Amino acid sequence: MTVTIGRRELLVALGGAAAWPLAARAQQGERMRRIGVLMPYAADDPQGQTRLLAFAQALAQSGWIDGSNVRIDIRWGAGDPERIRRNAAELAALAPDVILTAGSASTGPLLQAARAVPIVFVQIAEPVGAGFVETLARPGGNATGFMLYEYGIGGKWLELLKEIAPGVKRVAFLQNRAIPAGPGHFGAMQASASSLGVEVRPINVPDADEIERAISAFARSSNGGLIVAAGAAAFYHRDVAIKLAAKHQLPALYSDHAFVTEGGLIAYGPDRVDSFRRAAGYIDRILKGEKPADLPVQAPTKYKLVINLKTAKALGIDVPPTLLARADEVIE
Repeated sequence: MTVTIGRRELLVALGGAAAWPLAARAQQGERMRRIGVLMPYAADDPQGQTRLLAFAQALAQSGWIDGSNVRIDIRWGAGDPERIRRNAAELAALAPDVILTAGSASTGPLLQAARAVPIVFVQIAEPVGAGFVETLARPGGNATGFMLYEYGIGGKWLELLKEIAPGVKRVAFLQNRAIPAGPGHFGAMQASASSLGVEVRPINVPDADEIERAISAFARSSNGGLIVAAGAAAFYHRDVAIKLAAKHQLPALYSDHAFVTEGGLIAYGPDRVDSFRRAAGYIDRILKGEKPADLPVQAPTKYKLVINLKTAKALGIDVPPTLLARADEVIE
């Protein structure tokens, strides 16, 4: 199903016609440009809507207003690989000027379907390893964008989980094998595991049923904790992971702040909303004639540590004051 950000709705979100940049008014006589957007989230996901709105607002600041000088065609994947592939093909068939996509689960199918259309991606942990670009400095093909984080963050996740829950001895790393960065993150965790006195094992979680089976089985032994990596399936089923962690009294660290906002214990990772804003800048440059091959892949500029004190209390965890002092956001 096609969902287009309506001009009227966008103007309301931006505060009315007074928010239009002068550049947009100057461009109204030009031809309508077309932007495709492939989102791995569900259409009614508030986190996905927030990220999309940030993108639209940043585009408007560069002078591109949906319904005025650009049309934005959006497809939502709802964490379903088959739907994402189908949507990628539909967007490619529209022959837009450029396509925005988020995550490896969406970027891979889109690159297969749209080999000639410029693509800007966000939330890719390792774009070179995934084969999406030749190098970070010189992408070389029809895609460029913004990295999520590097492999080494896996060790940081493990350290933070151990800091907030020192009693953890076993850690389940929930990942999706379809995401190329998973083994790299697990390797970084293994490198830190012995010094932290923990055992780490990966668990593949392609869907909600598998998430429930895996966490329930893991929780049968004591002193367990969870690390939930990025991925469309994990994000789409985040309510399942959060509820199971609470049910089994498992301290859990997440790579996306949305989990903690909705009841998870702790999260550490880049500001995903900011990556959508930055992507709008690259799309502006492509619409003005630059090529993805010449635009370097950029790393995150903002990382956030978020802690949910209500969840910590429910788990019987006293968060160390030193950790609270480092937090960018504390939910009480």
